[in-house]
Amino acid sequence: MTDAAANDDAVAFEHLSLTLDDQLALLTIERDEALNALDAQLLLELATAVDLIEGAAEVRALVLTGAGRAFAAGADMKAFANVRDAFAGRDAALAGQDVMNAVAALPIPTIAAINGFALGGGLELALACDLRVAAPSAKLGLPEVGRGLIPGYGGTQRLQRLIGLARATDLVLTGRMVDASEALGLGLVNRVEDDALAAASALARQCARNGPVALGLAKEALTRGADVTLPQGLEIEADLFGLVLTTDDAQEGIASFLEKRDPVFRGS
Repeated sequence: MTDAAANDDAVAFEHLSLTLDDQLALLTIERDEALNALDAQLLLELATAVDLIEGAAEVRALVLTGAGRAFAAGADMKAFANVRDAFAGRDAALAGQDVMNAVAALPIPTIAAINGFALGGGLELALACDLRVAAPSAKLGLPEVGRGLIPGYGGTQRLQRLIGLARATDLVLTGRMVDASEALGLGLVNRVEDDALAAASALARQCARNGPVALGLAKEALTRGADVTLPQGLEIEADLFGLVLTTDDAQEGIASFLEKRDPVFRGS
């Protein structure tokens, strides 16, 4: 998979590159002249890329990053100029949310390598990933209220689920940016590393060594359990544990443990 898919019908992206290296997909936003702002074309390309990744059986983990000075510096404000119809605005928010939801729903580990600005829609894209690794120079925030707007691509919802309502309220209502160090303290990012892309790639490879079916079901357990009571969450976990035991990968993992060897997972 190079710049799209590993087949003769490779998709040509204008603002993205998509490469595959030993089960690791790297998706890079390449709209540096606009600080990788998410316009309608880029959102469409992201949706297409996610579909390609989901359909590629050889991909075991995804790293998402931005070229140049930013991860992604928000949604493209030009798209909202002179929009005065509430239904049109709602549709625009839902279109962005659909892309973020598609990233979040991928059954593989997803890691955002935040190399610079991750603001507005850019931070919302990072929030849709499972893990976030930031460079020391990274700046993160949801500054929409400073422009008379509110986050629309899932920021008000995913942020509070990640760092808690009080901390999320602080960031959303002030619209302030935080640096990588504060983001780490808030739980907004998982790690701060000098080379965020290399660290995110190493983390992705560590995840990819694990059973792919188990990874997908573990993500499902975490996601579904986040919005229910503890007893309900435990029921979800038990159901998925029962399901994973029926897989060949689980039996291979158990056998390899008993035989004191490394497992060879097939994704089935």
